[in-house]
Amino acid sequence: MYAYIDGRLVFKSPAYVVIDAGGVGYHINISLNTYSLLADAERCKLFTWLHVKEDAHTLYGFADEGERRLFLHLISISGIGPNTGRMMLSSITPVEIQTAIINGNVALIQRIKGIGPKSAQRVILELQDKLKKEGPDTLSTTPVVKTVKDEALAALVMLGFARNVAEKVLEQEINKNSGILTVEQLIKFALKNL
Repeated sequence: MYAYIDGRLVFKSPAYVVIDAGGVGYHINISLNTYSLLADAERCKLFTWLHVKEDAHTLYGFADEGERRLFLHLISISGIGPNTGRMMLSSITPVEIQTAIINGNVALIQRIKGIGPKSAQRVILELQDKLKKEGPDTLSTTPVVKTVKDEALAALVMLGFARNVAEKVLEQEINKNSGILTVEQLIKFALKNL
C-alpha cells in the first residue's frame, strides 16, 4: 500500500523511527542495518511494507529497495514472520544474508537469533534459486535505466525470466533488427523466443 515514506525524522531508536510526513507521524519498525544507515539525517526516505493483521497494522521500513526486497523474500518462507525477518536483517547485513543463502552457508544463517537448523535449511532451500536468478546486484539501489536493452531486460527479469537467458535473447533480437526497436517491440520479440 505504501511504497515509501519521505519526511522529517522526528524520533529514531534502533527498533523504530517516527517520520513526520505531511503532518502525520508514522511509526515505522526498522532493522539495525537501516538504523545505522540513517545516521543523523534530519530528513529521510524509507521504503516501507505494511503488515496487516486483525488487531494491528504495522509498518516496516528499509533504507533501500534491496533490503525491502530481501525482507519480502525472507517472510515468504513458512515460519518466518515480519519480526523474525527484521531480526535477521538486524543480525547480519543484507549482503551477508544474500551471500550465505546463495552459497548454502547454513551455519551463518543458523547463528541468527530465532533461526534454528531446520529454518536455516528451509531459507536456503526456498530462496537459493530465486536469489541466484535475480543476480548479485539485487540488493543495490535500482539503477537508472539508460538503454532500451536495459529497460527490456529489467522487465523480463521482473516477469521471472533468468537474467542471463533474457540477455542472450535480447542481444539476438537487437542484432536481427539493427538495434532500431522500442522497448515494447523488443520485449514482444524476446517473449516469442523465451
